[in-house]
Amino acid sequence: MDWSRLLTNKRLGMEHYHSECADDRTEFQRDYDRLIFSAPFRRLQNKTQVFPLPGSIFVHNRLTHSLEVACVGRSLGDNVSRKLKTKYKDSVPFIDEIGSIVSAACLAHDLGNPPFGHSGENAISTYFSEGKGLALKEKVGDELWIDFTKFEGNANAFRLLTHQFNGRREGGFALTYSTLASIVKYPYLSNFADPKKSKFGFFHSEEETYLKIADDLGIVSNPENPNRFARYPLVYLLEAADDICYQLMDIEDAHKLKILTSEETKELLLGYLSEEKQVKTKEIFSVVTDINEQIAYLRSSVVGILVRECSQIFVDKEEEILAGQFTGSLIKHLPERSAKAYQHCSDVAFKKIYCATEVLDIELAGYKIILTLLDELIQAVLAPQKSYSKQLLRRIPLQYETKSDTIYGKVQSVLDYISGMTDVYALDLYRKITGMSLPSL
Repeated sequence: MDWSRLLTNKRLGMEHYHSECADDRTEFQRDYDRLIFSAPFRRLQNKTQVFPLPGSIFVHNRLTHSLEVACVGRSLGDNVSRKLKTKYKDSVPFIDEIGSIVSAACLAHDLGNPPFGHSGENAISTYFSEGKGLALKEKVGDELWIDFTKFEGNANAFRLLTHQFNGRREGGFALTYSTLASIVKYPYLSNFADPKKSKFGFFHSEEETYLKIADDLGIVSNPENPNRFARYPLVYLLEAADDICYQLMDIEDAHKLKILTSEETKELLLGYLSEEKQVKTKEIFSVVTDINEQIAYLRSSVVGILVRECSQIFVDKEEEILAGQFTGSLIKHLPERSAKAYQHCSDVAFKKIYCATEVLDIELAGYKIILTLLDELIQAVLAPQKSYSKQLLRRIPLQYETKSDTIYGKVQSVLDYISGMTDVYALDLYRKITGMSLPSL
């Protein structure tokens, strides 16, 4: 792959208008601003990251997480940009804009996630693989069916950003090709996903769109699997920003909720620091005695370490990345000290955070809500002539294609609607359609 092709400000759906813009902002900064002001991005403020929302103690939601990932992504991109510019001089257009591209992609990376965190994804997949939705398999067909049984927030984000919904413009958000390519962490269809991981990058409905982008940017096939594409290089920076943030912020949230003690939290974060840095840090703590400030200082120090290390790994492995031969994530190639500390944090997070009662409770509740909404809404789009279906379908905005010519399209319209809901909206609709609550008059 060649940077001169990989970095472009061409916009999806606006190819015929591709020209220099008179605005002082670059096209990639315009991507960032367009996402910030979008309704799907605002809705992230009421979507679960890990811990239940709302609470008496403010913890991260999808919105604050995405903003923090964008900050870290910009730092990673700027670091890489500076080093690549030294190598390529002025021979590569937009090499200065890598930080802007990555930060915009980071804002968008979670837009396709349904309510209630990862349990929402699991609930959708389970409905079609084990639940009532299984009855539709023969009508949809085996190949398309996998889009549902392995439902993926990553693929759904690409759909949300690129699909032309009813009444909307061609190209969806009309983002640049480079920004769109940067969010596709798993560049292949659902039927080419690993059986155990079930991760993929785009639905069959968006295959043509991805192929168009990949061809224009010169994204090569995966050398080890011709059914997959190699990752667009900047995906590695987005993934690293996400890995850094969710790991450290989940630990910080767990400390605020007293799931982890202050000493446990400090011990986890100090593991990233060299002996010399630990001594200096403890000297600072003799002056800064507020425990929350101490944790915040440690967290910022660790972010700085990981940003520097991941940036350097990217530059060192640039040739492998451009050839599509780099394997794993940047985090998987950390130096020994950071790798050991990161793994320790992951182990503790799994045992004490992701299995905490508060987290399990929201997952259980979310599971039930999503399954119920799916059942009711899919029945409605498949039998729109029924009296109750007519009532329920009035709740679905006109942008969603409930009158699609195919069952695959009708089901997708329901998934589009549900995945766009906030936790609160999904709960409210669940209560109303089950008769648990009535609107106040």
